[in-house]
Order: sequence, then structure tokens, then C-alpha cells
Amino acid sequence: MKIESLSPGQTYETGVKMGRKARPGEIIALSGDLGCGKTVFTQGFAKGLGIREPVTSPTFTIMQIYESGRLPLCHFDVYRLSDAEEMDEIGYEDYFYGDGVSLVEWADLFPELFPEDTVFLSIRKDPARGDDYRLIEILYAGTDDLIPDEEAPEV
Repeated sequence: MKIESLSPGQTYETGVKMGRKARPGEIIALSGDLGCGKTVFTQGFAKGLGIREPVTSPTFTIMQIYESGRLPLCHFDVYRLSDAEEMDEIGYEDYFYGDGVSLVEWADLFPELFPEDTVFLSIRKDPARGDDYRLIEILYAGTDDLIPDEEAPEV
């Protein structure tokens, strides 16, 4: 599925819609350049789960857990990790295979960590289309009902 976002607000709303549909054990693997909107998407996703506390990128802490929503959200930012073994050290599998949702920023750095049913989401800028334009591509193994077609215009 491809979604064109013309503003940070639309990127946020895409996250809200996916958060509302999230299921226990789901893993969302985010990729995209610095400043493309991964954290904006994550903030919307958290809102869709019913999380009301502020959500920021855990760049220096690597992982942040939010438990105030309908499902726990484990938010990873692996940008500062040098290898996948560091994910082992923080016990990522406990979260990936737990009852909550795991959302991983910079997931493309360690693709070997993700099981087959991971939802892969990339966010890309296109300066020729404007400063706020983003192309959000969602690839998943399973059903395609994360965002119903009538709510997310295809490109």
C-alpha cells in the first residue's frame, strides 16, 4: 500500500489509523532518512493505541515502553546501535513476542531481527513535491486491513 502525505498532520493521522487497528504481538519496522517523519508517525500510532503521554524518539535510551493504551507499545530507536547483538542485550525478543506492539525506528539497519509477519513501513521525502511531502509505503505479510482503502488513498 502506498500513501501520499502532504503534511506532518497527515503522517500523524496515518499512524493513528494504524494504531487503532494494531494487534497484540504486531511488529512495525520503520525506515526512512533523518527528519522524514518516523517519530511523527509513531506519535500518531501511540495516539491510536490510546496512549496519552508524550512520545519522543528514544534515540539515546534505545527503547521506551508506554503502557497506558489498550496495548503496551515498545518503541525502539536503533540508530545508535552498532550491531544486532546489542538488541539481544536489551532483550528485544521479550517485546517482539509479547502481548504488546513493537515499533522499531531505523529497522533497515538490522533486517535479520524481524520475523516474517513484520509490517514494514518506509517513509520517504521527495523535495520536488514540496518540503512536507512524504511517500509512505506499507508492506506486510498477513491481511491488508491495517488501513481500509477508503481511509487511505492509494498512489
